[in-house]
Amino acid sequence: MILEKNFSNLKIILIEPNGPLNVGSVARLCSNFDVEELRIVSPKCDIFSLEARKMALKGQKFLDHCKIFDSLEKAIFDCDLVLASCGRIDVSKDSLFDSSENIFNWILSFKKINNLAIIFGREDRGLTNNELLMANKTFNITTSQNNPSLNLSHAVSIVLYELNKLSKVNFNREQEVFNLASSKQIHDSFAEIEELLLEVGYLLKHTSKAKISKFKNYILRANTSMQEINVIRGIVHQINWFLDNSKRN
Repeated sequence: MILEKNFSNLKIILIEPNGPLNVGSVARLCSNFDVEELRIVSPKCDIFSLEARKMALKGQKFLDHCKIFDSLEKAIFDCDLVLASCGRIDVSKDSLFDSSENIFNWILSFKKINNLAIIFGREDRGLTNNELLMANKTFNITTSQNNPSLNLSHAVSIVLYELNKLSKVNFNREQEVFNLASSKQIHDSFAEIEELLLEVGYLLKHTSKAKISKFKNYILRANTSMQEINVIRGIVHQINWFLDNSKRN
């Protein structure tokens, strides 16, 4: 499959699914499109039930070897690039979304991404704003404005089909080397930044999350590289070192 030319490890991550039929259908899709691994965060149903297995058919191996996590942060610990699918329309005005086709065209311009994760939210309410900020990029699937929400397994099928289709397009442009900061690096950096800004009094406890989310959005929009995020972390560490030493003197 040509997809493997660009992505050696594609992870599908489901957040708190509450329908075993949906989970089984997604496992079947993982088999259809040669997904590397199915990961589930805090499932709200029995993902090993007979219902799920009947829907999975040849995808039962994805249920048997499914990795279960108690937080999204842990589920993406080893992923270089994290994408999130969002069908919600009641998100923050600062959030930035693109079409799945545009984002897939963008990631296919890289020579190789070792670990790509695509996150799908809850059947009834999707992903929270904090969970969306765990992703490097967020996309939506264009549907009718009267009924924008898709069934979970239907959304997964469309995304995998589009990614598979675009992976077979012959790009004439020269491919770039993937060098983006991972979502975990960005998340860890902003945890340190928030702690520092709280200490120096720039942020207040009750508003810190909202302000940090805006800063984080700027970094995500900028396609920040690993070197650039390391510069930011270096500045934070140096300021912390200076503050610690000032207290001793």
